[in-house]
Amino acid sequence: MHINDPRILAEIEAVFAAYEQALTNNDVTALIDFFWQSPHAVRYGATENLYGWEQISAFRKQRPAPASRTLLNTVITTYGEDYANTSTEFMRGDVHGRQSQSWIRTAQGWKIAAAHVSFLKP
Repeated sequence: MHINDPRILAEIEAVFAAYEQALTNNDVTALIDFFWQSPHAVRYGATENLYGWEQISAFRKQRPAPASRTLLNTVITTYGEDYANTSTEFMRGDVHGRQSQSWIRTAQGWKIAAAHVSFLKP
């Protein structure tokens, strides 16, 4: 298995940046589309556990726009041609959080199969 093949790494860096742009612009349609449309998709948020694309989609449709944030210590690792992890810390004002995502290549392109968002105590 090839770790961080430059071509695959560039693909993930691009979709990760597009996800971040959709998040900061509250582009709900794009945010929903980034997730794998499967009952096996999972998103653990700061206050919610979402199982399957339908729950993730419903959450995104009702969630208010998030405040802008600054990313810190982003680490992207690809494993072969079809799987990658992204991990980052973020700051929203005085709030320090972290986010991780597992990306898989599907027939529809790169999709998030699992995500986790949490906050660090001050």
